[in-house]
Amino acid sequence: MKNLDPERARWIRVRMGVLCGLMGLGCGLLVSSAYKLQIEDGAAWREMAEAQRQRRMHVAPKRGTILDRNGVSLAVSVEVPSISADAFEMLRLYDAKALPDAVRRISGQIAKALSLDANEVANKIRLKRRFVWLKRRVSAEEVEAIRALGDPKRTANPIRGLQIEGEGQRYYPNRDLAGPLLGFVAPDGEGKEGLELQMEEELRGHAEEVKGLRDRSGRLLFAEGVSNEKALAGHSVYLSIDQGIQYIAEQELSSAVRTYEAVGGSVVVVDPATGELLAMASNPQFNPNDYRKSPPEHYHNRAIYDRFEPGSTMKVFTVAAALAARTLTPTQQIYCEKGSMAIDNVVIHDTHISEWLTPTQLLAVSSNIGAAKIGIELGEAKLYEAFRRFGFGEPTGIPLPGEAGGVLRSRGRPWVQVETAAASFGQGVSVTTLQLGMAISAIANGGKLMEPILVKRVVDGQGNLVREYTPRVRREVVPPHVARTVAEMLVAVTEGEGTGIEAAFQGFKVAGKTATAQKVDPQTGRYTQDRFTSSFLGFVPADRPRIAIVVVIDEPMVSHAGGTVAAPVFRRIAEFSLRYLGVKPEGSGDVSLANVGREAAAAASGSAAAPGPGVPWRTVAPPVAPDLPVIPVNDGPSATLPVFVGMPARDALRTAYALGVAPSILGSGVVARQEPSPGTIVPRGTVVRLFLEPPG
Repeated sequence: MKNLDPERARWIRVRMGVLCGLMGLGCGLLVSSAYKLQIEDGAAWREMAEAQRQRRMHVAPKRGTILDRNGVSLAVSVEVPSISADAFEMLRLYDAKALPDAVRRISGQIAKALSLDANEVANKIRLKRRFVWLKRRVSAEEVEAIRALGDPKRTANPIRGLQIEGEGQRYYPNRDLAGPLLGFVAPDGEGKEGLELQMEEELRGHAEEVKGLRDRSGRLLFAEGVSNEKALAGHSVYLSIDQGIQYIAEQELSSAVRTYEAVGGSVVVVDPATGELLAMASNPQFNPNDYRKSPPEHYHNRAIYDRFEPGSTMKVFTVAAALAARTLTPTQQIYCEKGSMAIDNVVIHDTHISEWLTPTQLLAVSSNIGAAKIGIELGEAKLYEAFRRFGFGEPTGIPLPGEAGGVLRSRGRPWVQVETAAASFGQGVSVTTLQLGMAISAIANGGKLMEPILVKRVVDGQGNLVREYTPRVRREVVPPHVARTVAEMLVAVTEGEGTGIEAAFQGFKVAGKTATAQKVDPQTGRYTQDRFTSSFLGFVPADRPRIAIVVVIDEPMVSHAGGTVAAPVFRRIAEFSLRYLGVKPEGSGDVSLANVGREAAAAASGSAAAPGPGVPWRTVAPPVAPDLPVIPVNDGPSATLPVFVGMPARDALRTAYALGVAPSILGSGVVARQEPSPGTIVPRGTVVRLFLEPPG
């Protein structure tokens, strides 16, 4: 600088100063910007970076299982393949010019593989989303076709971004068994109808957000997994329902509906001591695995959904209320007007013309006039209160959607005399099958009305008990001695000249009541002459009840008397259920199924088959073939399985129930295979799977 011209040197110094100043200013701005990015706006930028490099997915939990009281699965969740696509990855390598042709080609190939509309597939791909469902719950053939489209070894232009993902699907292994009770699950995973809807919160579990990293191509690389999948899974629900009794109830109900050309029907089987529901059958049924093939009205559980006039079954509770109020004595004589009585310009008729009847005889021949006189003597207020105490006119509180409460009378208006008389024998009021089941169970249980139990316990995915339901008495409806007296009276209904002799069977005393109720025409408001509701309710054994059963058949056409239509259904369900539960007959040794068959054969041939001790003479329906082998009732803790192969379904069922095991029928025809194998020793109540095929 010393050798330079002073003017030039000064100019160099100025330029160096300006340059240093500019460099210092730039450095300051850089530091300032870095401070702003790192300190002031650091949180926002870090969040954006995480969002770009991470991907969040919601892991859908496995839906909980529904099981019967013995742990047999009624509804389970299985994993099935579904096809999704990463549309961004699929189109990432195509420029704007080639993109339209690529979308058309790709959508056409995918549509052909999955049997979809190509335009719909193209619309999904054009959105360039990271995740989009193409088709859910696909077949094995469709999975293989999608794999071929993405395999470079099998196609010249493999399609990127196609994913085969496992997705939960609800499966009902017993097909239509308890369909209206269980309900179904829609494709979106939400429960619809029945228990699937009512227990949605417990069954569906809770979803968890899982974070993962993306690679440079946008593919997901999981960095964090689910710590405990069982903790996410839905709760398992154990029911009080017994699969074996449920199956028999549905089969016998369906047979009666077909035989008598009825609109439908329902059956409820209750353990009167605990209030547990052992079976709840509804007809028509539907298969929850393929619910779209059935009309929506088949989804309804008629046992809780349908309201109907109960008819003569209400006489049981009228008599019980009068005995409890001491306006009636067990031996009192009631004049029944020789079959016709006028009240307020309304004439009441009896089917069996009588003069003087005791309460027992009144129930046996089902006298409307006698019941009307008892109700009038009791009084409108006390009769209404008694019906309410038995649970009529209000929902039972069972955990199922759509339960009807029934109707006792219009709100705020008392009954006039003719309405009191009509209500005494079941006209002008409406009930549900479940309400009748719990009410007759109260008579069987010494006058104690129990809370109905359908769900016994709820268990989480790790096996921990979440909730348990134990028997609970709602209230005492009548004193114990009144309940015992009514039970003894009801035995007369199934003996001698009673209307319910078809409900009786060998070895047990049956307490029950028939009903044949005319239905009201909604157009005219009058009772029809050709539409009826036939029903039977009762319990067995009469002196130490184990089960209470209500059978309701709606609009049978071939015949309509409750003793003819509903009572045999009661008998067959009760007979099998008692054998299945290991209940010994009264006053005799083991009763074999063959004995029932011989009795039926004797009745058919006209020979005299003498009834057993304490069993009334009756007409025996021939539900069992006369050549069945002698199979003793299994009272032990275990049973040795016989050879079921070759047996028709009905014979196999009878054999299984006699041994105390629960048959699970798959298919139709004769038994072709069984699990476990013959000779296996199994505990009583074990499920035996019988695979049936058409003969030949």
